Amino acid sequence: MRHFRLTVLLSTLILAFAGSALADTVNMTFNQPGGNNSGGVYTYPYEFTVSPGGSYLLICDAFDNEVVPGETWTATVNSLTGGNGLFASQANSLNKYREAGLIFEGIVNGSINANDGNWAIWGLFSADAKTNAYYLGSQAGAIALWAQQAVLGPLFSDSILSNLVLFTPNAGTQSWGGLPQEYIGLISVPEPAETALMLLMVIGGVMGFVFRQRLGLTLAVAQQA
Repeated sequence: MRHFRLTVLLSTLILAFAGSALADTVNMTFNQPGGNNSGGVYTYPYEFTVSPGGSYLLICDAFDNEVVPGETWTATVNSLTGGNGLFASQANSLNKYREAGLIFEGIVNGSINANDGNWAIWGLFSADAKTNAYYLGSQAGAIALWAQQAVLGPLFSDSILSNLVLFTPNAGTQSWGGLPQEYIGLISVPEPAETALMLLMVIGGVMGFVFRQRLGLTLAVAQQA
């Protein structure tokens, strides 16, 4: 399974990201999609130039918005769990962002398929995404369920997601079309939380077992039917 790792850091903004829910405004330039696509749309990664910062590979969480290569806009950098994202007004939005973060980290480390994982994230915030034929025919729904269970589990902590940020578009700053999409990015924090990473590994192992058990039960029931 092909996957991508984020290798370029927004070093000038790391301190701001690490300690606050709301950071500075940055300039976003969408260069091009990275090549993955499913269900008729491109999926992670999306290639960006962020100023200040540099080159970035980001994942989109806003299925119902649209961007085009070369489009520019400004975005506010929010911590993933700061409650300031584009979908903050949705019910249970904070947990949805937490779930999106776990899924994204799974995509980055190669344990979750990029196409299915991106659709799972879209489905957290968009009813249209959840009724798409690709979503219904893929593992997106199962991935979303895994993330929901993980966030509600006793081992979950927001510190696991401290290396993730949101790039939330500022309305009216776009060079084309309507409100751009929101994106999630991975950064390095000044003090890597080894305990949090260990917890993530534990959660991944436990939830992976639960997922396999659920999948096996579903297959067994289907065969008996």
